[in-house]
Amino acid sequence: MRTRLLAEGLGTALLLATVVGSGIMGERLANGNAAVALLANALATGAMLFVLISLFTPLSGAHFNPAVTLVEWMNRSLGAKAALSYVGAQIAGAFLGVIIAHAMFDLPPLFASTHVRTGAAQWWSEFVATFGLLLTILLGNRLTPQRTAMLIACYISAAYWFTASTSFANPVVTMARAATDTFSGIRPADVFQFVLAQLAGAIAAMLWVRFMLGSNARQR
Repeated sequence: MRTRLLAEGLGTALLLATVVGSGIMGERLANGNAAVALLANALATGAMLFVLISLFTPLSGAHFNPAVTLVEWMNRSLGAKAALSYVGAQIAGAFLGVIIAHAMFDLPPLFASTHVRTGAAQWWSEFVATFGLLLTILLGNRLTPQRTAMLIACYISAAYWFTASTSFANPVVTMARAATDTFSGIRPADVFQFVLAQLAGAIAAMLWVRFMLGSNARQR
């Protein structure tokens, strides 16, 4: 368990360092062109996800996301105590990742975002983004496990662009991004609705996969 929690914490930290750091770098180099900054952010995040999932899946399952951990627990692939420990490691790793990114760009360790992300379209986007992510994970693990890392990386890179919210799709990523007033930030007041939409999307994906695959849904 120690190895699994260290893997979850470190993996989540590196993911957040990438999301926040590439957002800062992209915005600084894009000279006000938000599309170029978003493209840089999406490509960097997708590439890092491929690396992290490939390396850490044998160690912890490479969740880096409480929505994934919740579904694993609901599918009885993970015990309640282990699931809670995973979420704790993910939260700690997420905020550590923001601090790491800020330190690289000479910014305060943590500072609240003022980036407004609210409204029905944003919440629906997060539901769709997380539904698609969990669908990719669950079906990828079941049908083509050797390609799951690439599938997830490609999905998230695409979801940055086809969702109005730019696809947070992860409760701890959302919480940690509230602590950075940079390109990738989200206002703290908007976090709760995002997290609810993400958890609802994850559960909907799990139920949909169970409906499609029936008794085979939990097999890997």
